[in-house]
Amino acid sequence: MAQEVIWQGSSSFASGQTPWGLYDSDSSFSSDADKFADWCARRLGYPIMSVELQSGSFYACFEESVTEYSAQVNQFNIKDNLLHLTGQTTGSNVTHKRVTPTMGRSVFLSKQYGTEAGVGGDVPYYSGSLSIHSGSQTYDIDKLFTDANVGEAIEIKRIYYEANPAMQRFFDPYATTGYGTINMVEGFGFGNYSPAVSFTLMPLFDDLLRVQAIELNDSIRKSAYSFTLQNNKLRLFPDPEENQTLWFEYVKVSERDNPLITEYSGSADVVSDYSNVPYDNMEYQFINDVGKQWIRKYGLALTKELLGIVRSKYGTIPIPNSETTLDGDTLRSEASAEKDSLITQLREILEQTSRKALLEADKDESEFLQEKLSKVPYPIYIG
Repeated sequence: MAQEVIWQGSSSFASGQTPWGLYDSDSSFSSDADKFADWCARRLGYPIMSVELQSGSFYACFEESVTEYSAQVNQFNIKDNLLHLTGQTTGSNVTHKRVTPTMGRSVFLSKQYGTEAGVGGDVPYYSGSLSIHSGSQTYDIDKLFTDANVGEAIEIKRIYYEANPAMQRFFDPYATTGYGTINMVEGFGFGNYSPAVSFTLMPLFDDLLRVQAIELNDSIRKSAYSFTLQNNKLRLFPDPEENQTLWFEYVKVSERDNPLITEYSGSADVVSDYSNVPYDNMEYQFINDVGKQWIRKYGLALTKELLGIVRSKYGTIPIPNSETTLDGDTLRSEASAEKDSLITQLREILEQTSRKALLEADKDESEFLQEKLSKVPYPIYIG
């Protein structure tokens, strides 16, 4: 039987001795690697018992323990911050950084409502027109406009028509709005003079206000036309009395219903889901002592598991006049239970410090403080 390698009692860490080399350049990791190896060996029975591990075995377990701690914390942070990081660039590493909640997600969602309401959003509006013919009420916009000009499905958002200018009606002596007939002459102080050849010294804003009043009245109370629009088929009421151009605004359905809209135009490198949130392995030097203690315990469980695998290579070994059973299976069973316990403990602590949990704790503290202050007697003023 080949001679198994036994721990010699000391080690000297150097860069390149870990499987992945993730922390070899970290001075704190390099300094703690040999301490970790010595501590684990002693916890496994050295020097009273032989420990069938090399220094590289301890270093590998140490590196894996740090990456496991980093993965557990980062997984929690991703879950806690994904809502606020979605849509952000993936080039910004957020490891060890505070993620501040913003209104970005709400604003982005509100833009979609803005598109439907025609008051904003990221979807462009396009303009188009149709020739309206006297006596013709119904118009198929898809046939008359879309097929020839757009080539894809559209949705009409606004319908316009070219009404007579309000200024023309304002000065029309035969109109019943604005200054009509006698009201117009008297209103301008012309008396018997014709308004066509006379001028008046009045503030310009007075005319503008009256014109705006006419336009507002027309748009709200007595539009010249009404219409129905179903499946891009337009029906006008009443029948047009003359040929004219009807204008409308529309959106392309493919742009409006595009689920891949991003605020970073021209770039696909944005956070989309759990898989590309920019959390990297933590830097060992920035992990606090509480985290390092978890790393040491988890690393010990890993070394115990590895030692159990080594000792399980042979179920028994011969000794003079008998044989002895090795404890490989026991070590592996203990290591598995210890790892599960440490992972569960860490996850529970992280959940207790989630944004939601902290907000609830802050709420409870505020309510308790309010109740406590309500029992403080008011001062009594005399005189």
